[in-house]
Amino acid sequence: MDLDSALRHAGAGMKTQSARLRVVAQNLANAQSTGDGPGAEPYRRRTITFGERLDRESGLRLVDVRRYGHDRSEPQRRFEPAHPAADAQGWVAYPNVEPLVELMDMREAQRSFEANLGTMQTARALLQRALDLLR
Repeated sequence: MDLDSALRHAGAGMKTQSARLRVVAQNLANAQSTGDGPGAEPYRRRTITFGERLDRESGLRLVDVRRYGHDRSEPQRRFEPAHPAADAQGWVAYPNVEPLVELMDMREAQRSFEANLGTMQTARALLQRALDLLR
């Protein structure tokens, strides 16, 4: 693999992990977002799916965001009759977001981003050394 390919792979990895971090941040920000009114649906946890794409310019297969989706698991229900979003029986639907799971996803995405950044920095340093040798 040449250095240009390494830079492209690392850049694609950083881009997808950035998208993953945005989804996790959105989920954490809405972890307590109930519906607008009585019996309304709460926020649904967003998901992200990765896939590979062919970069026609370089001929490389790079990681990319395939699609965004929603977690279809049932919302959490709590008995809070005084809550403005409570249904007729007093149950409030809360998002199906587990903050601990989101924090683990965030940490994993952060580490993957840092690994790709390290690859990019190493490739850049090698290119700089090659240019220095040519001078």
